[in-house]
Amino acid sequence: MKLIAYYLPQFHQIPENDLWWGEGFTEWTNTQKAQPLYSNHRQPKEPLKDYYYNLLDPSVREWQASLARFYGIYGFCYYHYWFKGKRLLEKPLEALLQSDTPDFPFCLSWANEPWTRRWDGSEDEILMPQDYGDEADWAEHFHELLKAFNDKRYIRIENKPLFVIYRPGLIPRCEEMLEYWNKLAVQHGLPGIYFVRTLGGFDIPNQAGFEASVEFEPHYTFAHAHTQSLWSKIKKKENEHLVFDYDGAWEMILSRSPHRSGEQIIPGAYVNWDNTPRRGYHGQSCIGSSPEKFAYYLTRQIERAAQVYNSSFLFVNAWNEWAEGTYLEPDKDHGFAYLEAVRTALLNYAP
Repeated sequence: MKLIAYYLPQFHQIPENDLWWGEGFTEWTNTQKAQPLYSNHRQPKEPLKDYYYNLLDPSVREWQASLARFYGIYGFCYYHYWFKGKRLLEKPLEALLQSDTPDFPFCLSWANEPWTRRWDGSEDEILMPQDYGDEADWAEHFHELLKAFNDKRYIRIENKPLFVIYRPGLIPRCEEMLEYWNKLAVQHGLPGIYFVRTLGGFDIPNQAGFEASVEFEPHYTFAHAHTQSLWSKIKKKENEHLVFDYDGAWEMILSRSPHRSGEQIIPGAYVNWDNTPRRGYHGQSCIGSSPEKFAYYLTRQIERAAQVYNSSFLFVNAWNEWAEGTYLEPDKDHGFAYLEAVRTALLNYAP
């Protein structure tokens, strides 16, 4: 079973974030300023040995890859940010492509929402709008992606580079764009592109051109299952905060049928969830999580990936989403326990 962990590249400074959020802003800024909102709410989340790394340091990427490989992660899925010719947070991937190290598989997920001050793609206070353009813009974007697709480390299925799109429903001429990209791919010696749509917390349009869909957890379950029983409110003075039950969410994930009109579905998993570093009381967090539970649920999801989904891949949310509370990297609370849970789950799986 090949576990692919989503990888956030926002752990370095960029001029746009300096302008929008203040000089020196990185993902660590939100992580470090987080506060506990209720009893036993563990914030801030702190990396083991205060390792507040900078992704522009090549030794960091080496450390991440060696750690992931040791505990059984097959590859990273880098978030890719493209806004009609404008790139953001591109430097870690750019540096990776300019070097042979780390020798670790990767693919890309186009996070194609506009950037806002709410962090979730909602249409208010837009900082970086998204415009999908026409064939000329699609060609420019394709040639940018081709640099990654041609890298020997890039993850392929059926010899096609695997490319995830987070919100295809936002793309007005999505089917035309995918067809055009496939045409360009063949012209450049590829058999095509293995397009994967994300099943997340939003409407799922019927669009042709995708080889598969991937379940993005826990968002997909929250949006497309009857989850009212999972949620409760914690009140503190005039504030209310939504929390959900870790076990209940996982049981819903594990009880769902993956079938969607015969298309290939790639299952997902989540480590934990707490986006209060970004959104404060307006965020959500889960209660009842532990590395031991994660090992148990991941074991079951790996088994389902093979037996129910007929998939050799499983996407994990996430490697390093520190400000959303879902990360595998070692921290002061649990050390390497969540990574150990990954190894345990893989060892428990006996195909």
